[in-house]
Amino acid sequence: MSFSEYCTAIFNQSISNYHVEDDVDAKIVNPFTAGSIDFLLYQKNWIDTVQWHLEDIIRNPAINPAEALIIKRRIDQSNQERTDMVEYIDSYFLEKYKTVIPEATASINTESPAWAIDRLSILALKIFHMQAEVNRPDAAITHKAACTAKLAILLEQQKDLSAAIDALLEDIAAGKKYMKVYRQMKMYNDPSLNPVLYQQQTAG
Repeated sequence: MSFSEYCTAIFNQSISNYHVEDDVDAKIVNPFTAGSIDFLLYQKNWIDTVQWHLEDIIRNPAINPAEALIIKRRIDQSNQERTDMVEYIDSYFLEKYKTVIPEATASINTESPAWAIDRLSILALKIFHMQAEVNRPDAAITHKAACTAKLAILLEQQKDLSAAIDALLEDIAAGKKYMKVYRQMKMYNDPSLNPVLYQQQTAG
């Protein structure tokens, strides 16, 4: 099993476990050892899965505005947690490949391994929910046919992205690529960087 396939297996486990209760307030029970890459991958996808459903809730046109604001705050926090998890996963790769000496011709990738894995996690969610639409007993035949076509594209995308991730990791291990991680700055969560927040502080 390749690393990308291993990631997808853990993502699918997380998605399946979430949908036992299918509740954004369900408590996460991570089955892996804290700090391990398995733990980080499971935690990452659980955050993505909860946020997927928070996004569904907030798009309800009949939602109470007060509830929508609460959900929006949760999504903001979730985005920060998602970014943190990506950085933890990249830290794992930095540690794993720290002894590799890049070749003189080594190049940097457009994104770090963890950000590619982030896309793989979201893709697992898209596939799960598109498959659910294909299987919906009350859906029209035309709806199922359209979703079946979309599912085929998502599965092809998953195959291509998985191959790209595995190739990237192989290149990093061989010194053909090197990692450079930029610590993310979620400006809207930082009172010193969000103009709306720091202008309020100045006005006060």
